[in-house]
Amino acid sequence: MWSALNKANSSQEVFFDVDLPKTAFITNFSMEIEGQTYTGKVKEKEQAKKQYQKAVSTGQTAGLVKASGRKMEKFSVSVNIAANSNVTFILTYEELLQRKLGQYEIMTHVKPKQLVQHFEIVADIYEPQGIAFLDAYGTFISNELLPLVEKTVTDKKAHISFCPTLDQQRKCPGCDGTLIDGDFFIKYDVNRAETIGDIQIVNGYFVHFFAPPDLPRVPKNVVFVIDRSGSMSGIKMQQTKEAMLNILNDLDEDDYFGIVIFDSQISTWKESLTKANKENVSEAQKFVKEIDDRGVTNINDAVMKAVDMIMKDIQDKKVPEKSVSMVILLTDGMPNSGESSVPQIQKNVLGAMGGNMSLFCLGFGNDVDYSFLDVMSRQNQGLARRIYEGSDATVQLQGFYDEVASPLLSEVDLRYPDNLVNSLTTSHYKQLFNGSEIVVAGRLTDNSLDNFLVEVFAQGIEEDFIVKGQASAQEWDILYPEQEYIFGDFTERLWAYLTIQELLSKRGTGTAEEKGNATAQALEMSLQYSFVTPLTSMVVTKPETDKGQRAPSSPTS
Repeated sequence: MWSALNKANSSQEVFFDVDLPKTAFITNFSMEIEGQTYTGKVKEKEQAKKQYQKAVSTGQTAGLVKASGRKMEKFSVSVNIAANSNVTFILTYEELLQRKLGQYEIMTHVKPKQLVQHFEIVADIYEPQGIAFLDAYGTFISNELLPLVEKTVTDKKAHISFCPTLDQQRKCPGCDGTLIDGDFFIKYDVNRAETIGDIQIVNGYFVHFFAPPDLPRVPKNVVFVIDRSGSMSGIKMQQTKEAMLNILNDLDEDDYFGIVIFDSQISTWKESLTKANKENVSEAQKFVKEIDDRGVTNINDAVMKAVDMIMKDIQDKKVPEKSVSMVILLTDGMPNSGESSVPQIQKNVLGAMGGNMSLFCLGFGNDVDYSFLDVMSRQNQGLARRIYEGSDATVQLQGFYDEVASPLLSEVDLRYPDNLVNSLTTSHYKQLFNGSEIVVAGRLTDNSLDNFLVEVFAQGIEEDFIVKGQASAQEWDILYPEQEYIFGDFTERLWAYLTIQELLSKRGTGTAEEKGNATAQALEMSLQYSFVTPLTSMVVTKPETDKGQRAPSSPTS
């Protein structure tokens, strides 16, 4: 929520960006003017733009929210404030928390750059499985501010608040500088039973959270592909080396690993993967310390070399039969040497990997073609992550590796009765990592259905992993009436959001017809469920009254 006052005699337009978590979706954008609330509507992108521009041209108060890139987590907000107007804008989003390293994390950027009259961060958490642990803290919180972080935790509920007064926000008595500058974190996890996981069935839709506890890790075969081109010079290369030295230390002795470095030329530490014993790790660390930057960027040949190394060692049975294979690519630029066509590189890598391994891509800095890496990772059952330039880049690199360092299961297949469940989101995963969670959502063929069979099949370290159980609906509104906002239509919206994300991903692959169909379906669902996506925008305008403006017919309060 933010307020704006325009004292000028003409309308003023303001622009700013909003960064949201990758799994968040905007559900409301509204404005309050003189006690009236005007709620935004999601429209096709060009329609919303035209409505907003018309309002701007006539001096009306209006707002527009759109996805500013090809990813759904970055949004641009444009607001036009009429002459002599005071407006409060409210942006609301909902988020599917992703479990990483054994916990959920809620991070709020807090950078007001001024003292705030009524400053508060308040969070209420409810988890039917029970809360296993919870912590809340801020990077900016000093010993004086620490007592203001209040936490109340019971079996299934938690309440967190941080509400400093004006004086408590000040850097010094009487000055205008603020101590509030950084990030506020809430981290927690839930109790987990050794079953099929947690399944919530609500109004004909379900969501399945799967994260079995206490499984032994599966050995991994990993090749690190490191960009050494000229753009990696300086602090980027230094931080990459520091992270790699730590990552090599963290390899398990049952793992096998290789290193490929590239500019226009491709070099390897060794031609095949090597067991991660202390001797080999120490030798590899010496190699990493000697990496220098030079040349341009041949991503295609570097990744293909890594794939070839893994495939050859699998065929020659040099790596464990029950193991998980992956390539981790780190680059900061565009492919500009060798094969430079992005679609062709993606096609080459997809064909070479052939579903036998996963690809994880780390895009370093702002100049990288992140969408290229994101699509290529998804095509090969992995994921991409942007590494932001800054003093903590080493920590970001290490943190990403920690997420994929310990595979627990491979070829995870979650099955539901075909005659009872349809419109599933992705239900087959190449691997499950320690501390993570698989989330599947689907639509039931019968809204009154309150139970069905769930089966999970996967490969573990010693034997096949198989669990079966019955999913049963709970009377959430009766059991937990105060949590109706959680168990209302959120499950259906979560299914819709995950489905839209998958449809948008398909726009980067397949035939022209398949891309067109995916785009049309994603647009239809975005409009139906009022989601701001790369295909839609949310626009809100104050209607004109009789003197050139008319009051709203049905304002929301």
